[in-house]
Amino acid sequence: MGYWNVPLVGLWFAFLAFPISGPRGAAWIGAACALLYLAAKLFRAALAAGPAAEMMGRLGGASGRMWGRAAGLACDRRIAPVFILLLFSLPWVLNPYATDILVVTGIYVMLALGLNVVVGFAGLLDLGYVAFYAVGAYTYALLNSWIGLSFWPALLAGGALSMVFGVLLGIPVLRLRGDYLAIVTLGFGEIIRLVLNNWDDLTNGPNGILGIGRPVIGGMKLYQPIHFFYLVVFLCFMTMFVVGRLDRSRLGRAWAALREDETAAECMGINITYTKLTAFAFGATWAGIGGVIFAAKQTFISPESFNFFESVIILCMVVLGGMGSIPGVILGALVLTVLPEALRDLTLYRPMLLGGSMVLMMILRPQGFLKMRGQRLPPSAIPPGGMEGAGEKPRPGGEA
Repeated sequence: MGYWNVPLVGLWFAFLAFPISGPRGAAWIGAACALLYLAAKLFRAALAAGPAAEMMGRLGGASGRMWGRAAGLACDRRIAPVFILLLFSLPWVLNPYATDILVVTGIYVMLALGLNVVVGFAGLLDLGYVAFYAVGAYTYALLNSWIGLSFWPALLAGGALSMVFGVLLGIPVLRLRGDYLAIVTLGFGEIIRLVLNNWDDLTNGPNGILGIGRPVIGGMKLYQPIHFFYLVVFLCFMTMFVVGRLDRSRLGRAWAALREDETAAECMGINITYTKLTAFAFGATWAGIGGVIFAAKQTFISPESFNFFESVIILCMVVLGGMGSIPGVILGALVLTVLPEALRDLTLYRPMLLGGSMVLMMILRPQGFLKMRGQRLPPSAIPPGGMEGAGEKPRPGGEA
């Protein structure tokens, strides 16, 4: 095992930290990262020798089973009522600031579940997902300021208009895959942001839109964090139910076939055009609904709230939690929303910590926190005759 790259790792982290912490701090950070990398390599070499490798393999399998059991625990019929009761009691034991953080987390859960339909279920990389978020927010803001449309009709209008934009994005990218698809969706997101920023007569440009109306239920205006908490929790449960049903439906199986092999799916008779367009449409719908809630909560929106970094964060939630896994995506949204607030004192280092954690996840657990349902087995786990012939006995005459 070579150790020639250990100094390079230290120099790389020192280079990243130099604009933030200066020469001395960058030197300390680089040395610490180099020592940690060296310790990790030595530890990995020790595990690779002797019976320790077998023991760690067993521990890895046990940890995977533990993650799966923890995810299914909240879905148990005996545990679910207790979990829901604890969830609904949180605003009464937390301060308004913490409750507001949970509201933001709920909005990101909806966004991540919507993007999971596109990226996790259908395997279509979308780097402009924040555009649909912006469409929903501006739909409510404009309709409320122009004609006084209330929150609840605007919730449907924002989701419907975002669905239309999802179909409009899906039409020109039907023939694109991989990097080309990512570049086109990235361009779409930037086009929406630039239009919002420069069309002053419609969107008020970079000044944004002020005085957006709050939701009203039975004559009571929702304006406190606890009000939005229960609203967002209800919509999150509805999103989880709908997305879960879609995943288990015939359309969900078509998305899975498209994700695994588009050519094979088309040969099996799956309508690729319809399957892709529905993935973009359903994913964009939940982004639009999340945008309406965001506009009603903030009462002010501007194009700066919908930059490319928002798309990156939402995509990181899906990848970190586990593409295709609904509990995993929720866990990823929770981690990437709550953890930065807990580390607010390290504001300058948060991008570095986020990037480092993503690199470690791609190396140590590329499938994310939780695997998707029905994830494909590795080739070594498939019997020689394939899965179809795994349980068949040889026939007389030597025929399989």
